[in-house]
Amino acid sequence: MRMDREKAAQFNALTLAFVGDGVYNLYVRTYALAHMDAKASRMNAFCRGYVCAEAQAKAYRAIEGELTEDELAVAKRARNSHPRNKAKNASSADYMHATALEAVIGYLYAAGDKLRAEEIMRRAMEESE
Repeated sequence: MRMDREKAAQFNALTLAFVGDGVYNLYVRTYALAHMDAKASRMNAFCRGYVCAEAQAKAYRAIEGELTEDELAVAKRARNSHPRNKAKNASSADYMHATALEAVIGYLYAAGDKLRAEEIMRRAMEESE
């Protein structure tokens, strides 16, 4: 799927976060597959350390200054949204910052900017360590 950035930016921020969650999960799992020689249970534990709200919030805060104006606009909409789901194992602030990161990833994926999405996800993983 590829669309222009303007159309991608028009999606609801939580919809973009929903897509971004899936894209980031797949990215982290693919990383684990390529870099680990382990059973699925160990790989799953590794991945959880990157995709939990606390790790994503930490990553978002670290890379926020690297985001473009358009990416920041998407992130701000996501942070200020009112999700029906509540954070289970994270603070509300961490949950909203994690949602912002996921929305940016979802936006870039929808816009077809694979290189920038991969750059953001790589940086997020680096900052989550």
